[in-house]
Amino acid sequence: MSIWFNKSLKMADLGPFSGTMAEYLGMAWKELGDDFIKITMPVDSRTKQPFGLLHGGANCALAETVGSVAAQLVVDSKKYSCVGLEINANHIRSARQGLVTGVARPLHLGAHTHVWDIKIYDETDKLICISRLTVAVLNKAF
Repeated sequence: MSIWFNKSLKMADLGPFSGTMAEYLGMAWKELGDDFIKITMPVDSRTKQPFGLLHGGANCALAETVGSVAAQLVVDSKKYSCVGLEINANHIRSARQGLVTGVARPLHLGAHTHVWDIKIYDETDKLICISRLTVAVLNKAF
């Protein structure tokens, strides 16, 4: 059973990241399942730290992007906005090249908060980072 508010949600509905940090970092949607969403990001000059490794902040940007979008897709966007409250990340290993993939799945979908588990993998499916994002679900002002 799908967790998404729009039960007929498709990848094409996610759209581009025009004019955002996600666009600048080269993020792209990869897959949409009934209870998860995947996104990729290249490991290149935009996402590496000075020593040639994937930057931990880039991991956090990827995790917050996929988790925040996922949270918004669960609620009625005409009535609610989802905003990040807290993010943490454990950097398990790094990458020097290729693509990394972030997978967001909900741990808690409440009326006022969501908690998302985001795991980031390299191209060989080795775990790079584990992140948890807590999101506030706010009523939109009418």
